[in-house]
Amino acid sequence: MEHNTFTFQSNVKKEWVDYNGHMNDAAYAQVFSLAVDAFMDFIGLAEAAREKHAYTIFTLETHLCYLQEANEGEGLQVSVQLLDVDDKRLHVFFTMKNNGGDIIATSEQMLMGIDTNEGKAAAFPSPIAATIEKLSQADKKIETPKQVGRKIGIRRNRV
Repeated sequence: MEHNTFTFQSNVKKEWVDYNGHMNDAAYAQVFSLAVDAFMDFIGLAEAAREKHAYTIFTLETHLCYLQEANEGEGLQVSVQLLDVDDKRLHVFFTMKNNGGDIIATSEQMLMGIDTNEGKAAAFPSPIAATIEKLSQADKKIETPKQVGRKIGIRRNRV
């Protein structure tokens, strides 16, 4: 049995293709954003639960790596690995693959739980926290992807 059953699926839409003939960089970000929304549903924060708990999740930070091109109509599958969690934050790593199973992009993100009545950070509601904890325990057994924690910079040969 696979460790994680969350998968977001999409196809590269015509409007996502740019003048280079492949998916535009902003479209990768859009797919990862849609995957966050689907992941919220997966952990129990669908629209009705967001209203019931007056709770949502915001993205605080993201780091995208573009590894391969994606072409119009191509199928995309996005999975997630929980790298770290606390009572109100999720450090997550999304992996986007094509139909051939090739990793075409990754997105490391910090997500924050928000009390929508107060408009500030707050602990996950208990049923959501329990689901997150189960996923986190399973994901701790998975190797950390090499793109995690990367920084942007020009590598220089030091003399």
